[in-house]
Amino acid sequence: EELLGALKQATAGQVILVPDGVEIDLTETTGVVIPGGVTLAGTRGLNGSPGARLFTKRRGGTQFQSGGDQCRLTGLRFEGPFPGPELIAESATFFAMRHWGIEVDNNEIYNWNIQGVYSAPGASKGHVHHNYIHHCQRSGYGYGVVVYDSDVRIIANKFDFCRHHVAAGGNPGTAYEAAWNLIMPNCTSTCLDMHGGRDRGDNTDIAGDWMDIHHNTFEGPQRAVGIRGTPSQGAEIYNNWFFKPAEETTYSVGNTRVYNNVSGPEKTPQAQPIQFIDAKPVPYEP
Repeated sequence: EELLGALKQATAGQVILVPDGVEIDLTETTGVVIPGGVTLAGTRGLNGSPGARLFTKRRGGTQFQSGGDQCRLTGLRFEGPFPGPELIAESATFFAMRHWGIEVDNNEIYNWNIQGVYSAPGASKGHVHHNYIHHCQRSGYGYGVVVYDSDVRIIANKFDFCRHHVAAGGNPGTAYEAAWNLIMPNCTSTCLDMHGGRDRGDNTDIAGDWMDIHHNTFEGPQRAVGIRGTPSQGAEIYNNWFFKPAEETTYSVGNTRVYNNVSGPEKTPQAQPIQFIDAKPVPYEP
């Protein structure tokens, strides 16, 4: 109640600090609004602090959402109710970014079976960085970060135990940069994904506006990047370290350049550039 009261009163430029050691049960509430310009902060990383724990046992809904431009969530642990991949009726989302310039950084985000951070239509210039995002893996969904009709910079995060660590709907206006992320071995499908027109059934081959994927480490054998259509402005995949060669773990229909990557423990250089134009269709993933 104290946290919810503070959020209702806070104005742009103010910081709400949740001290180390605090645990807050949010099971009885959902759709909590972070006002524009307000920072909800903890002490994660300070003198070894894991950060305060905000959790829910509620079996559905979106826990937090932006209420205006340039709000921020930093230094906390956000625990959802569902760590597993089971296909169940209930769904849980951690945070919906609906505005400009939202920042989510230095958090642990886990057990949200539908999605961790959701960049909704109308959002722009989102920045998701230096988080540990894991156990978002419900069958058929399960996204660490998901992007719809918006653009996000996804920088220097650790991802593990998600179905797609990053996914995107692929409508025009959808784009993301993924850079300096550690993609750990446990992923139940393609690590970084962009849907195409056949997924949406809109009779196009559009797979978003652009993707910029660089300086990531992919530790597992799964498909690293799947672009299930053609990005209208193009995709660049470069300076990454893949478990297997990029041509074995990267898929695109066209307008994509893959170059300057290395693979395996010896960081074997790969042919460059590789142009994917007439790739075979990948198996459909609902």
